[in-house]
Formats: sequence, C-alpha cells, structure tokens
Amino acid sequence: MKSNRVLRMVLDNTTFVIFVLLFIVFGLLAPRFFSVKNFENIISSASYIGILAVGVTFVLLTGGIDISLGSNMYLSAVVFGLLLNNAELPFVISLIGCLATGLLVGSINAFIVTKLKVVPFITTLVTMTVAFGFGILLTKSTAVNFPDSITLMSTHKVLGFIPLHIFIFVCVVLVASVYLGYTKPGRQLYAVGNNEESAKKAGIKTVPLIAHAYMISGVCAALGGFVSITQIGRVNANFGEGIEFQAIAAAILGGASLFGGIGTVFPGTVLGTIMVQMIQAGLIFIDVDIYLQPIVQALIIFGAVLIDSFRITQLKKLERRHIMKV
Repeated sequence: MKSNRVLRMVLDNTTFVIFVLLFIVFGLLAPRFFSVKNFENIISSASYIGILAVGVTFVLLTGGIDISLGSNMYLSAVVFGLLLNNAELPFVISLIGCLATGLLVGSINAFIVTKLKVVPFITTLVTMTVAFGFGILLTKSTAVNFPDSITLMSTHKVLGFIPLHIFIFVCVVLVASVYLGYTKPGRQLYAVGNNEESAKKAGIKTVPLIAHAYMISGVCAALGGFVSITQIGRVNANFGEGIEFQAIAAAILGGASLFGGIGTVFPGTVLGTIMVQMIQAGLIFIDVDIYLQPIVQALIIFGAVLIDSFRITQLKKLERRHIMKV
C-alpha cells in the first residue's frame, strides 16, 4: 500500500527528518543561527566527536556499547603529552604511543567481552574507571600542556582550504564507510549484529569481528583525543568527561541501533554528530542557561533511544506484514 511505502520511507530517513526539523526550529528561534560562521564552528567542533562516534558505531553494529570512550580519550591524550614533553620523543613516536594506548584499552574491552563473556556495559564501565584512574595516576591530577607546534596544527590547511582536524575526520569517515559498505568483514559485522547465532551457523567467525569493533572504537577514541588537543592544546582531569554520551547519541541519532545490525557512518553518524553540535550551538543562540545543557544532552540521548526503539518496532511490523502478504 502507498501509506506503508510512505511510512517506510520516513522510518528509513528518520535521521534526515530530525536534522531538517532541528535546523528549522533553531533558525526560527534565532535567525543568527543561519550564519556561515556558525556553520563553520559546528563542523569544526564536530570533528573530534565525530571520530569517536564513528568508532562507537562499529560497536553498536555488534549490539554492544562502549562507554569507556571519554576515559580512553583522556588516558591516550595524557600518554601523548608525557611522551612528547617529558620523554621528549619525536611527534610521530608520541602519536603512535597515543594511538597504541587507545588500541590497548579497546583490546582489553574486546578480550573481556568476547573471551570472558562479560556484558559490554559492565566491561566498558570498569575500563572507563580504570583508564581514568591511570590518567590521574600519571599526571597526579595536574594539567598537561602542549607546545605551540601542536596547538597551531588546527590552523593548518590541507590542500589549501581544509582545516587539518576536519580533514582527519573526513578520512576516518571515508575509510570506515568503505570498510562497512564494500568489504566482506564489514558486511559480516551487520550480520553479527542482526543475529549472532545465525551468523555463526552461516560460518562467520563472530568473535574476531566483535573484538575488532572494540579495538577500532579504542583507536578512534585516541585519535579523537589527539584532534581535540590540536584545538585546545591542554589536557586536564575533565578532558573527555561525558564525551562518550555525545558520541553514542550522535551514532544513534544517525540511525545506528542499540540492538545491533543497523547503522551507517555516512550519512548516518556524520549527520548525527552535526546534529549534536547543532543542538549545543542552538541552545547558546536561544540563550538557554549553560547549567541546563547537560540535562538537555541527557534528554537527547533518552529521546534518541525512544526514537530508535519506535523505529525498529515499526520496521519489524512492516516486514511481518510484507511476509504475510507474500
């Protein structure tokens, strides 16, 4: 029926519909919201959160979750700073150390989830606490400052017009999109998320796929930390605090499902990330009290979960109706 096709089209494009509605609402409430400078700031702020959101999208596709992103980002950034400043190692070696730290935290998550069979939420809750503790231990709660050569990297333009942090974000999105859409492991990841038992029966090795998802998430958390450093040049105890909720909200708003098997990096997670930043910017433009913003962010996540649950339920109903007619 035509009504079913329209409903299916709306459900499949929920992310774009929400994006347009938010854009219109904030634009009507605050005309200054439409300025080019504001859009540039939104894209710039979205870069490091978007990298984290891309990583957690892989985990969500498996039906898992990673709430250790913020602490992983913090610890990796601390290691980067200590290697660069205290050990006086070259930039490249320090950056490798940063990414290796993120990979280590992701690998620990992968081992506990796949081998010890601990629930992902509990696993990443523990690693979140432990990673933050190690970061505090290494810094003694003091801030880590970076030289101008690092903080000025955000002003560098690739190809003459693309800011470095945005270029890194674009590269991450491109690689992740190609991996998920055009490689065998990427397609198998969707199968695992849809039904792990059926995937096993089909001969798919589910354990390595799930493990790789957490490892990718870990590396993206570290890379996001590095990109953030190039913009602010300083790491303190609240660096990355609560960022996991923004990243997860961005992925879910972008169409990724908490139940696994559904989601795209582009345009899904990218649009979701821009939406999260657009909401923050919009709240500022309409003069919402800054102390209310954490509450609004929590409501965004809750609303995203409700929308996701409703969308999945309706899609399953439509599929059942289609099967019954066939």
